[in-house]
Amino acid sequence: MNAPPQREFPWWLLIAAALAAWMMIQVVRDDLYFQVLNTLSRGIAITLFVTFVGFALASALGLLLALAGLSRWMILRQCARFYIEIVRGIPILVLLLYVAFVLAPGLVVAWNWVFEPLGFNPARTRDFPLIWRAILALVIGYSAFIAEVFRAGLLSVDVGQIEAANALGLNRWQRFRHIVFPQAIRMILPPLGNDFIAMIKDSSLVSVLGVMDITQLGKVTAAGNFRYFETYNVVALLYLIMTVSLSLLLRKIEARMRQTPR
Repeated sequence: MNAPPQREFPWWLLIAAALAAWMMIQVVRDDLYFQVLNTLSRGIAITLFVTFVGFALASALGLLLALAGLSRWMILRQCARFYIEIVRGIPILVLLLYVAFVLAPGLVVAWNWVFEPLGFNPARTRDFPLIWRAILALVIGYSAFIAEVFRAGLLSVDVGQIEAANALGLNRWQRFRHIVFPQAIRMILPPLGNDFIAMIKDSSLVSVLGVMDITQLGKVTAAGNFRYFETYNVVALLYLIMTVSLSLLLRKIEARMRQTPR
């Protein structure tokens, strides 16, 4: 049997830190870099808001889809599978444009059809903010992928433990809460963390709707100063800081969970 591989020194992290330090020195010493960073920093809050809200809602919807896909009722299983397969086949950018310019106006029309006869003032399509259209698109798109993550994690739990919990008289909710989910989360967390990091990067797509996130502010800034090299260096640096730091944090959480006894 081969010996377990020794833990290697993370040279890649050292190189990345050196590049980040070099960029920060440029920001401090160069007025142009500093101005670009000051402008783009206003988009960090939008990027994080879109990511955190979108991922929380996508995770909730994904869990419901996973439970529906494992339901004893065939109609729920088929509806969940239909949603997952169709949505996963649509690129996020196309889904973003579809939700923003097709689904959102349709929802406004449906809202007026239901509530206008009840005395409510009619809604207008422009009353549906672009940032929430972008969040809705990310929720729809990522919930299909997250549903598969939850489904695989739930199926990884030993059936014998579920049968033992059933023999003890636990109902379905109690079995899920005390037996299934605490064990499944160990399998779910790593791919779920990867999806969260992927959503941070895909949140840059909301710039096509004019949402003032980091990418959109970078496009506007570069169009104004024509210094594309400096501007997009800062854009890339901000995304790398967020994704790499979160990736390292998730690795620590995973290592701690592996050390925690079942």
